[in-house]
Amino acid sequence: MTCSGRAGFVRARVKEKQIPAKKKVLVTGASGLIGGLVIKHLGHKYALSGLNRRPVTEVPCTQADVADLKAIRPAFKGIHTVLHLSAATHGFIEDWDEQIRVTGMGTVNVYRAALDAGVKRVVFMSTGSTMCGYEWYEGSPYGALARGEYGQASKLAKNSAGTMAAGDARPWKLLTHRDPPCPDSPYGAAKVLGESAGRWFSDKHGLSVLCIRLGAVLDTNRPKLIRHFPGWLDRMDAGRMIEGCIGAPEAVKFDIFDAISDNSTRWRDISHAEEVIGWKPKAASDQFDPDEFRKKHGDRLPKWK
Repeated sequence: MTCSGRAGFVRARVKEKQIPAKKKVLVTGASGLIGGLVIKHLGHKYALSGLNRRPVTEVPCTQADVADLKAIRPAFKGIHTVLHLSAATHGFIEDWDEQIRVTGMGTVNVYRAALDAGVKRVVFMSTGSTMCGYEWYEGSPYGALARGEYGQASKLAKNSAGTMAAGDARPWKLLTHRDPPCPDSPYGAAKVLGESAGRWFSDKHGLSVLCIRLGAVLDTNRPKLIRHFPGWLDRMDAGRMIEGCIGAPEAVKFDIFDAISDNSTRWRDISHAEEVIGWKPKAASDQFDPDEFRKKHGDRLPKWK
């Protein structure tokens, strides 16, 4: 090759653009409903891998139980963010042993393995069940809402345990992430343990832990019971919440977000997530008819806007 030819070759070369590497995200409990939604809708954006008791074929997967700390450690190598979905899938309301072993201590194991592997963030899938015990006290407007007694809920609004005004015409006060947890089950109590442990790992070791108190995300993407109307969460709203937490600024070290669609009967605050990570739900359970779940016609869904 002549000198002039080589010079032309050099001039013709185009510097390749550096494509940023995808963030490596480990999904525990990847075979569940939420895991499937994440793989389907966010798989193009992140380099996903799974940690699961059952094999998952859509992404590289480590097959192990989160209750076994030694067995799960290899899955965390080189991971930037963990999306922790795994929990005990039975014994929600009566099996303390399984809920503490898997849902509670399994979450602690995830934090320990993440910390030791240099993971930057854990997005912990908590639950609205950490707060649903507020439906139980005598005269609770939240209990009336769960029963579909919307007129009665308005009459009982003065008994609201929450202190935050809804920002619209609904009469009951909202509960926020700052109100004390009030779980309705061993499952909810085990999730409270996960939130509290996450706070410790964040404060003590600087691990970013963002907790999502997930509403009722269902395979049909519509309520199946009348009690689902206040806490229903559209699947795409759920996906946007997860994406918002994964992509939140690294300066956000610990927080709790209530993930509920903008339902007219909701009684938990959703504005905090908008303030911190820009999440705002687009759907609402108001598009469905609560009479589908009643033996006779009852209260219509209220309109506050």
